[in-house]
Amino acid sequence: MQDKPYFCPNCRSNRVKFSIISSFNQRFMKDAVTGSVQEVDEPQQIQDSEPMIQCQVCSFTGNELRFIKQAEREPRTMTPTNPTYT
Repeated sequence: MQDKPYFCPNCRSNRVKFSIISSFNQRFMKDAVTGSVQEVDEPQQIQDSEPMIQCQVCSFTGNELRFIKQAEREPRTMTPTNPTYT
């Protein structure tokens, strides 16, 4: 996962709430007659070349680069604030 800002390309309102989607592989053996599980191996994480990201606002899921490119197209500008209390 990269240290760059995200911006949802679907709802175009979310810049902060995301989930990373990962996949697991778990092998098992079943009895051919009864269908009962005979043996289960430990789950192994499948390494993806690029992580899948999900927007927690609209549930859109896409590769990480789509969210990064959208943030680069529409960057969030920092506005200076000088609060003065009188």
